[in-house]
Amino acid sequence: MEAAQALADLTEISSQIESAVLADGDGTVLASTFGGNDRAKGVAEAAVELLRESEAASPQGAEPLVQLQAATPEGSVFVVREEGSVVAAVTGAEPTVGLVFYDLRTCLRLVGREPERAKKPTRRRTKKQAEQKESGDGEG
Repeated sequence: MEAAQALADLTEISSQIESAVLADGDGTVLASTFGGNDRAKGVAEAAVELLRESEAASPQGAEPLVQLQAATPEGSVFVVREEGSVVAAVTGAEPTVGLVFYDLRTCLRLVGREPERAKKPTRRRTKKQAEQKESGDGEG
């Protein structure tokens, strides 16, 4: 799925997410629902930097940080990282934290999937055709 479509789906299904940006691991914007490119770039770079700084403060040998939330009385910023991509989202006050994280992880997974190749339709055999094939009487 394309990054822009994944973000459009995300903001459609998650009423708590006001804006979001999808970026690669170095903060390069892939898609955004923010009004301008400068704002999207700033949020993406800040999200990547938050992850880096949090890891630097973690004990040596700790698992890499994959998600975080920064909350204020006015709202929250959520950041999720998976397989080289980062998604950051802004919400209003008191979001349902687990649900927002779930929606962000789902968004990243949708973007990470290869487009499904068109599958050749398979012809199903009727029971009679299968019996004929087994007995050697039919084409199959």
